[in-house]
Amino acid sequence: MAVLDIRLRSGYLFLAVMLGLVLLISAQVNSRSGVPVIEEVTFGVFSEVQRGLSSAVSGIRHAWSAYADLRQVKSENDELKRQLAAAQVAVQEQRALADRTRGLERLLEMRQHLNLTTTAAEIIGAAATPDFRTVTIDKGTRDGLRSDMAVIAPSGVVGRIVVLSARSAQVQLLVDRNAAAGAIVERTRAQGVIVGGGDERLRLEYVSEVSDVAVGDVVVTSGIDGIYPKGFVIGRIEAVEKSGTAYKRITVKPAIDFSAIEEVLVVMTPRPPREAAEGVSE
Repeated sequence: MAVLDIRLRSGYLFLAVMLGLVLLISAQVNSRSGVPVIEEVTFGVFSEVQRGLSSAVSGIRHAWSAYADLRQVKSENDELKRQLAAAQVAVQEQRALADRTRGLERLLEMRQHLNLTTTAAEIIGAAATPDFRTVTIDKGTRDGLRSDMAVIAPSGVVGRIVVLSARSAQVQLLVDRNAAAGAIVERTRAQGVIVGGGDERLRLEYVSEVSDVAVGDVVVTSGIDGIYPKGFVIGRIEAVEKSGTAYKRITVKPAIDFSAIEEVLVVMTPRPPREAAEGVSE
């Protein structure tokens, strides 16, 4: 074992001596360009090391630059998304404003053609159950509203005020099962009573068996109930059923889409007694 160690040490010493001789000779021998060989070799080795380090640093720099660019692009995309969302919200707001403006224009046009004093109101709520078909408007007693005032829209009759507070009022829709109104068939002047059923249809009852009533006839308010002004559209007859000579059932489709109304007019002017008496005598 000791002999082996001596041989290994001798080998290492021999290699070190030979390497030293080579380096000594290289330092004394010049290349064709006149530069010592050892200096040329050393420069070549270190230049390759520098080249590798430079490539590594350049790669890291490019990778970092690409990462920074990606961060910038992501930030710009997020900002563009926020701007797009804001623009979409603005478009929706403008569309809603345009729709409301058109609705208010129809109300204004209607008011200009009426001989009644009215006040515009906006619907702010609706009944939670179909058994009580009501809506809530944003006007109340401080605006001069009272019970049993008629509520109308450009398409036709909406209902009447039943409950009031200072700033709001509850309107019973004409389709409510407890609602009713005096009615006339516009074509033949046949009189009856419109009754709500709690669904999307109305019934025309108490029509004389000798009256001329047909599908498609327009039904308007008669004014004899003292609530609804005379001549406002209620709806159009959709079906007529007879039992012998008597009318069994007359179904009326309302002129109003009660699920889509947003603005209404409350009739503030009570009907003059003379007009009510004329309506009864017809």
